[in-house]
Order: sequence, then C-alpha cells, then structure tokens
Amino acid sequence: MALVDKHKVKRQRLDRICEGIRPQIMNGPMHPRPLVALLDGRDCTVEMPILKDLATVAFCDAQSTQEIHEKVLNEAVGAMMYHTITLTREDLEKFKALRIIIRIGSGYDNIDIKAAGELGIAVCNIPSAAVEETADSTLCHILNLYRRNTWLYQALREGTRVQSVEQIREVASGAARIRGETLGLIGFGRSGQAVAMRAKAFGFNVIFYDPYLQDGLERSLGVQRVYTLQDLLYQSDCVSLHCNLNEHNHHLINDFTIKQMRQGAFLVNSARGGLVDEKALAQALKEGRIRGAALDVHESEPFSFAQGPLKDAPNLICTPHTAWYSEQASLEMREAAATEIRRAITGRIPDSLRNCVNKEFFVTTAPWGMMEQQQPQVHQELNGATYRFPPVMVGVTPGRIPVPVEGLVPGGSAHQLQFAPWYPSITGRLPTHGEPVREHMTGPLDSRCTLSHSAVRLYV
Repeated sequence: MALVDKHKVKRQRLDRICEGIRPQIMNGPMHPRPLVALLDGRDCTVEMPILKDLATVAFCDAQSTQEIHEKVLNEAVGAMMYHTITLTREDLEKFKALRIIIRIGSGYDNIDIKAAGELGIAVCNIPSAAVEETADSTLCHILNLYRRNTWLYQALREGTRVQSVEQIREVASGAARIRGETLGLIGFGRSGQAVAMRAKAFGFNVIFYDPYLQDGLERSLGVQRVYTLQDLLYQSDCVSLHCNLNEHNHHLINDFTIKQMRQGAFLVNSARGGLVDEKALAQALKEGRIRGAALDVHESEPFSFAQGPLKDAPNLICTPHTAWYSEQASLEMREAAATEIRRAITGRIPDSLRNCVNKEFFVTTAPWGMMEQQQPQVHQELNGATYRFPPVMVGVTPGRIPVPVEGLVPGGSAHQLQFAPWYPSITGRLPTHGEPVREHMTGPLDSRCTLSHSAVRLYV
C-alpha cells in the first residue's frame, strides 16, 4: 500500500513539474470540439446541422481581415469564406491553428494558396458552384447589349416619348441582330461551356480560346477553337471572359488587347474583375472602340458608379457581383463547403479533400490528428537517444500544429536534451536545469513501465 502511495505522490510531483510545458489534452485530439468559422458572413443555419456533431460553428461577419475576432485567429481550425475579403500570407500567418479554408465559390484568387500550402493550410473551392446561374446571367448581359433593353427601360423611366419610327430609331440606336454573330469565349471550363450551349440556341457562332484545355472537346460541343488570344479578339463580335484570375492574366483586357478587338465589339465579364483594366475600358467606351460592356465583377468591390474610372463611361451595364446567386445555388454551395470541412475533420489533409487547389504546395501529407490517434514511429539517433514523430512527419513539424514528440535521454536530466536531435525545436520549453522531465513514457501516455532513462513528451 505504501509503495502504491509513493508512486502516486511521485507521479503527482512530476505532473506539476511538466504542467507548464504540456497542453490540456496530451494524447489524442487537439480539441474536443474544433472551432470552424464563417469569416465574411453571419448566417450559419445551413452549416450547423452538417457539422454540429463534430465542431462548433461561429461567424465573424468581417468585411476585412482586421475585423476577424481574436478567438477565431487563435483557435479556428477551419474557415469558410466568400469573395468579400482577401487572405494574404501576412493574414494567414495570424491564424494559430488553421488547417483548412473553404472558398464558398469557384474562384480563389482572394487567397494566397501558395502561402497557405507552405503553412500547412489546405484551400478548397466549390468548382461546380453556380455554373447555371453564372451562364444565365452572362447570357442576360449579352442579350441586353444586343437588344438594348436596359437603355430602353431607362428612356421610359426618364419620360422619353417613343411613338414614331424616328423616335424608336433614336432610342433603340445600336440594337443588333444576334443570329450569325460570333461570340468569343476566353476560358472554356464549366461556365464557358454552359454559356456556349445557351449562345448556340440564340444563333451565335461560338469560338473559344483556352490554352489549358485538351483538343477534342470543341468537336463534341459543335464550337470552334482558336489557338491564340489575338485570333479570338480579331474574330469576335462579342467577347466574354470565363477564366480564373492569376498572376499571368491580370489586366488581360487592356489598351493593347482592346485595340486587337473588332471595332464596335461588345465585352462581357462575369469572371474576375482583375481581368479587365477598367481605365482602358472606360477610354475605349468613350471613343466607341467598344460599343458596349457588361460587368458583373470589378477591380474594386463593392463597386460604385460614384468613383473609379467607369463613373462617366457610356454604354455600360454593371451588376454587383451577383451573377452566381440564386437561392438554390447558395444552398448547394454552403452544403458542399460544410461537407468538405467534415471530410477534413474526419480524414487526412489534403488527401481526404475532393477540391483542394493547393495540394502541390504542401511539404508533406499530414494527418489532421483531431479525430484519430496515431502511434508515433521510433527512430534511433545519436548519443543513444530515441526520438519519435508521428508517421510521415519525421523531422518535420508543421507550422502552428501541436505535434506530440517523445524523446529518451540517457541519464535522466533535462539538460541532456540538448544532445537530442529534436532539441532545437523545443528549446526554452523545458523544466529547469537538472530536474527530471518525465518517466514511464516510451510507450503510450498511460504506460506504467519503469525505466532507467528519463523521457519527455512535448508539443512543439
């Protein structure tokens, strides 16, 4: 009995010694209920039922990264976001526990995906999100430009009397026949293909330019492919953008490329605002080089006619980045985002994810470690010491992720840890010099074996 009490007291004393160097939860999940945050919204009614048994769901309703709550920065392991805020490397480094970001939508140019991957943060999108809605909205813009419905409505609202043929000719000036016109699509992914199918029904001849697409699709869809941007601009009566924004195509439509377009062509953009140089577009509209333009996305959002280079541009239709929206599309996107978060929590990142867009930037594939316990591998090293890392993470500690590390040190004193190969990563987080660190910990945490060496389990 006395022997049992003696060991109990000894364990309590060692627990107090190690109290300052271990987290609340030692051998198992990082958090019993991980925190998942909606960064730029406040309605979580769709996400909560999907995640309620695994995670706590909160919202920030932030309009900028400066408005993200400190608790989210410190504790959130998952984040969902729309297009209204931007996450740079500097912003991503503020998150202490983040492992996955879901962009609720198809585009992800507002996230530095390379930096996220290097920080161990997976970025996912919803590539099939709102394809039908975006295509429908694009066709509405194209029809508006050709048939002048917006301007006819404005004329009536302003009290213009339209009765005689001369008055009709004046107010509907610029209206054009669609059949036989050539519609040029820059980018031929899901939305580009959906627009092509709709446009063909109206009588457009459809051509497209997409350097990333393999040959053959054009034959199955009955459209024509061109192999240079210059050819597409030269042949098109109306140009519509359907490509992602990256460092290579910023201001794809600029003063130089506008001069390669047909005189009096139309321009439609429902992809990304940064694809169009708005200053060059405004000048082309004023000079008549472009007959009309319709923009759903803008370089600076939220868009306002009161400021910016487009405020005085004629023959311009603008909508506030809503081409993607319908109640059905919004619901499907949110359900898909929450389901992807669920896959991340219950599986491995990024292997378990369906739509990870930055997998190539990950140093290695690491387990989430939240819903599963893994026995670390043992590796022999110098000075007779033994160190352990979780599987596939030997010698690599992912940034800001608590990883259990075990080490055996001959002699039983903390100061000898400096000879262990993993010591530099945990310097400054040890008991005082000469104190025993931890015993009976070469196996799982609840091991009761007695050893002649001291061992340490730290979270670094």
